[in-house]
Amino acid sequence: MAASQSSGTTKRRNKNVSNGVNGSEKEQLGQWGRAWEVDWFSLISVILLLCFAPFIVFYFVMACDQYDCSVTEPVADLYTGKSSLPDIWNRAPSFTWTAAKIYSIWVTFQIVLYMCLPDLCHKFLPGYVGGVQEGARTPAGTVNNYEVNGLQCWIVTHAVWFANAYYFKWFSPTIIFDNWIPLLWCANILGYSVSTFAFIKAYLFPTNAKDCKFTGNFFYNYMMGVEFNPRIGSWFDFKLFFNGRPGIIAWTLINLSYAAKQQELYGRVTNSMILVNVLQGIYVLDFFWNEAWYLKTIDICHDHFGWYLGWGDCVWLPFLYTLQGLYLVYNPVQLSTSNVVGVLLLGLVGYYIFRMTNHQKDLFRRTDGNCKIWGRKPAYIECSYTSVDGTKHQSKLMISGFWGVARHFNYTGDLMGSLSYCLACGFGHLLPYFYIIYMTILLVHRCIRDEHRCSSKYGTGWKRYTDAVPCRILPAIF
Repeated sequence: MAASQSSGTTKRRNKNVSNGVNGSEKEQLGQWGRAWEVDWFSLISVILLLCFAPFIVFYFVMACDQYDCSVTEPVADLYTGKSSLPDIWNRAPSFTWTAAKIYSIWVTFQIVLYMCLPDLCHKFLPGYVGGVQEGARTPAGTVNNYEVNGLQCWIVTHAVWFANAYYFKWFSPTIIFDNWIPLLWCANILGYSVSTFAFIKAYLFPTNAKDCKFTGNFFYNYMMGVEFNPRIGSWFDFKLFFNGRPGIIAWTLINLSYAAKQQELYGRVTNSMILVNVLQGIYVLDFFWNEAWYLKTIDICHDHFGWYLGWGDCVWLPFLYTLQGLYLVYNPVQLSTSNVVGVLLLGLVGYYIFRMTNHQKDLFRRTDGNCKIWGRKPAYIECSYTSVDGTKHQSKLMISGFWGVARHFNYTGDLMGSLSYCLACGFGHLLPYFYIIYMTILLVHRCIRDEHRCSSKYGTGWKRYTDAVPCRILPAIF
């Protein structure tokens, strides 16, 4: 049952598709992004996430700070009366102006790198695609240009980090760990601020009114976003900036800070910490090397920009995706040689599957199918979709290579890599395994969401594709 109908604003801005047209028909006419209407289950889930997600993040970080990363001891203390919620809250570090200064400098630095330094890496790095690149066509039929310079931003940022650590000594390499919980409050302020700004902007001065979606439900609009590609000016794109910069660039810096803290506390860096830094570093570098490819993924092609991306990129990603390194600061683990080799192989094989699966899709798109996948010309399903301006577009869905094994085999590789990060931490606590649990839920949910949108977008063409490739992630299982 829908929570509400589309608002009058939606009807005015999308009158060419909304008069006498239900939600399903709207999807087929070009609005294939997020949902038009909200059922009660989705609404309750949205409200619960808005209310409790920040405290979930706080709980995990606090558990490390106060309970050596045990996720059960805080609950046990509360149950037995040994501690109360105010006790736990008061023992946690609070907001500090030092952290606010650090975070403000960090975000400002990333904005400057993003906006003021056009990409040069594509001029001298063979195979790297950077500079000005086109994104995917939006539901309204718009094709945006992006300045792809994430790899350059990552290189400059880390050059500054290492120059400071070994030469300038402006700040301690442990600065991130030492201010971790105060930085959490700063990240929350930015996450909610940018989400609220994007929400208001969608109503008052949207970048493209035809790419807006209003469900009529305040909470769902706020969380899942109204605007498809909110921008300030021609180049500051909210999606591209907040997902990659400052969130993912921070990922490797956070891990380096954890390694520095291990060195400070114990006089050495464990092989498990090195494994986490290497495996997650490969993942981060892969993201920026293939940032132009990212423009064609679900985050850019389907998701609208709201709290889900704005707050999630500022808080959820940097504070929960780095739990393995945080855990290893409090619980250093030295793995046997065989375990190191096993975890490393699992991570590298997972990365290979993840990258090659995505590479095959990218190669297929760039050549319009005129290429070879696994030594032969790829097979595909021809289909079409219609943008909101009524224009019909042709598309091809590949059913060869890894894409013939499962419809989302890249997620299989991603999950293998995620499990390797967790296994590097041993089996002492549950906390480091939150990542694989979360990623499994996220990718299965994303798989279902993506397939619903593809079904709405391609119609019978998608049915022919799923008949040709029946499995989603795990061959013969799911």
